[in-house]
Formats: sequence, structure tokens, C-alpha cells
Amino acid sequence: MFQKDEYCILILGLDNAGKTTFLEQSKTRFNKNYKGMSLSKITTTVGLNIGTVDVGKARLMFWDLGGQEELQSLWDKYYAECHGVIYVIDSTDEERLSESKHAFEKMVTSEALDGVPILVLANKQDVEACLSIPDIKTAFSDCTSKIGRRDCLTQACSALTGKGVREGIEWMVKCVVRNLHRPPRQRDIT
Repeated sequence: MFQKDEYCILILGLDNAGKTTFLEQSKTRFNKNYKGMSLSKITTTVGLNIGTVDVGKARLMFWDLGGQEELQSLWDKYYAECHGVIYVIDSTDEERLSESKHAFEKMVTSEALDGVPILVLANKQDVEACLSIPDIKTAFSDCTSKIGRRDCLTQACSALTGKGVREGIEWMVKCVVRNLHRPPRQRDIT
């Protein structure tokens, strides 16, 4: 029996951004014997999906929360417990970008998330007509001052192909491990 430091990571974003696909790809990439669900069978999340990934001495427990407008009001119930946030943006859905920015702004200004690292994933970068990272940073530029003193990275990703998944998770692990404001939970692992 040995101990692992456990960190809770929220996966947030609008519905259809690719949060559950990102979670499935994370589990597939980091858990040797995990046979992931068929990505084509993933449907809208009502409530939450939970997944666990071990990276070195850290155990990440993901809470993938539904992104429909009526479910976003539940997000803040999970803030106090979390160590990091992965915010997923659908880079192909320019029409909903301002809606996504509004949800991000509401989340990032919550006091309960002070100092918590945020990974912003510009998802669906495998689609030719998607918005680029500079496009997304420009659209979210007036949120920059609200991010405050915390680790924050905007990264290209394709949850479907898995591109950027490992890099994003490894960045998040580095950030949560060094964030002394939110110590991990100790768990005995057999």
C-alpha cells in the first residue's frame, strides 16, 4: 500500500465543446488497461462524468460537468473542492463563442476559484475551418485581467484525435502540485 496525492480537476465549458471526449482520451492515454468507450457514442452530459488518471505520484480525479445553460448554475457547487479547471472551447462554433466567454468570465471571477490553475483548451483544432489560438485569445481578451495571479494556459487541442491531450494534462499536474494554496487530498492506493 502506498499514498498518492489526489487532485480534483473540473472539466467545464459549453455543451458540445468536447469535454467528455477529452476525458475519455485522457483516461485512454494515461490508464494502460483502459478500453475507452467509442467516441462516436458520446452524448450530451446530463449531470457529471467522473474519471481518474494517475500521472507520476499524482492522481487526478476529473469531474466532467454538463455544459447546458441550466446545468452551468451547478458548476460553482464544485469550486471549493477542486484543484484545477480545464475549460474547453469549441473552436468550430464561432456563433457561441461569446456565450462561452460569458460562462468562462462567470467561472473565473468566482472567489472560490482564487489561485486555481486554469487550462483553456481550444478544442476541435483538427477541423480545417476552426478558430485559431490567436482568434480565441482575442475574443477572450477582456477576461485577461480577471484571471488574476494564477497559472493559466490556452492550448490547441483535438479531443477526437488526442492531439494536445497529454500535454494539457501534464501541464495541469505541474500546476496543481506546486499550488500550495490548495493542498492535495491524501489517498491510500493498494
